[in-house]
Amino acid sequence: MITVFSGGTGTPKLLQGIKEIVNLEDLTIIVNTLENDYFSGVYVSADVDTVLYTMADMINEKFWYGVSGDTFITNERLAELGTPELLRIGDIDRATKIQKTLLMETHTLSEAVSIQAENMGIKSKILPMSNENSDIKIITDIGELEFHDFLIKHQCEPQVLDIKFSNVSPAPGVIEAIKESEMVIIGPSNPITSILPILSLDGVREALKDTYVVAVSPIIGTDTVSGPASKFMNVSGVEVSAKGVASFYADFLDCIVIDSLDENLKEDIENIIENVEITNTIMKDINIKTNIAKIVLNTIDL
Repeated sequence: MITVFSGGTGTPKLLQGIKEIVNLEDLTIIVNTLENDYFSGVYVSADVDTVLYTMADMINEKFWYGVSGDTFITNERLAELGTPELLRIGDIDRATKIQKTLLMETHTLSEAVSIQAENMGIKSKILPMSNENSDIKIITDIGELEFHDFLIKHQCEPQVLDIKFSNVSPAPGVIEAIKESEMVIIGPSNPITSILPILSLDGVREALKDTYVVAVSPIIGTDTVSGPASKFMNVSGVEVSAKGVASFYADFLDCIVIDSLDENLKEDIENIIENVEITNTIMKDINIKTNIAKIVLNTIDL
């Protein structure tokens, strides 16, 4: 079995490549839930839904959020009525979120996601990292902000001074998936707000130390491929580079895949972890995504 740690943008791109070359029934995806919250009366688990839509071949690849070809009739009508939404939720996407909200009246989040994955014809197992509600605050130069306020309302522009998030318990099956895996892949998602919440779960780091782990760096040069990860890494004391990513995961990491533009860092990174693979990590098309997936999966034979 292969287990992937995922956030909401970079890793789903890699999942598209992995889907091309593995038995999907042998794939488990553990997904960040730190940013989950209620919006417009429905439960929004953005990273989980992005993985669901990616594995169901429904994802909107322009934004890596929502459903391809979705309409926004409800969203637009709410704005006309004077109740604009912070999140632009599409109509098909909203139906997924409404169903999840209703399911969670009698089921855990994990159970609800499992039901939805089955209904979407997804053969892989998708595990939310926790069934408990999380809380994250971004401390900025304009005050304390909710994550989505920082991300959407303020477009990630404020200076980040600190990040605070609550620790939660792992969902059933999370630790078992890691222990039973031949390989754990840490995808190129935000190390601080997408991957660290998973690593902070009780038992995860210990389980990873007994498992083969490979990561794909989300950093090229001194910046992220997308999103505000560089701001979050800076304030967390993590160098914004592929070397910084390797150091951040060093206590359990066996191999890291870095971009060709960072080849000059190879020797320095090899002082931190044993194996470094180099390739083009800008996932512009399915051929590149599949190539990265092949490199990642083949590293276990190094």
